[in-house]
Amino acid sequence: MVHSLNTLLREIPLGWKQKLAFSVAIMHRPQVVFLDEPTGGVDPITRRQFWEMIYETAHQGTTVFVTTHYMDEAEYCERVSIMADGRIEALGTPSQLKTKYGVDTMNEVFIKIAR
Repeated sequence: MVHSLNTLLREIPLGWKQKLAFSVAIMHRPQVVFLDEPTGGVDPITRRQFWEMIYETAHQGTTVFVTTHYMDEAEYCERVSIMADGRIEALGTPSQLKTKYGVDTMNEVFIKIAR
């Protein structure tokens, strides 16, 4: 991709737009940032890069809340809350939740809760 100062935002790939929006959101070093499905529709490499940005931001002291339907992404989080029927049905670290529900992945935790 050729970078240009004259490129319109609507012309850049979705992953770049998401990373740019996140960068703008954390520019003033807020205490908390809420991200609603930030990796939806982006390619796997960009998803991984985005999570690296989230980790770096969290390690610098910003709390990052992420909503996602990708349960593999829940594995990256320090703490997970799963809602079903408008109520929080599970809350804890991915490890705690997998142990509690006797499963190996967060996707399996979600399936047990959602059914």
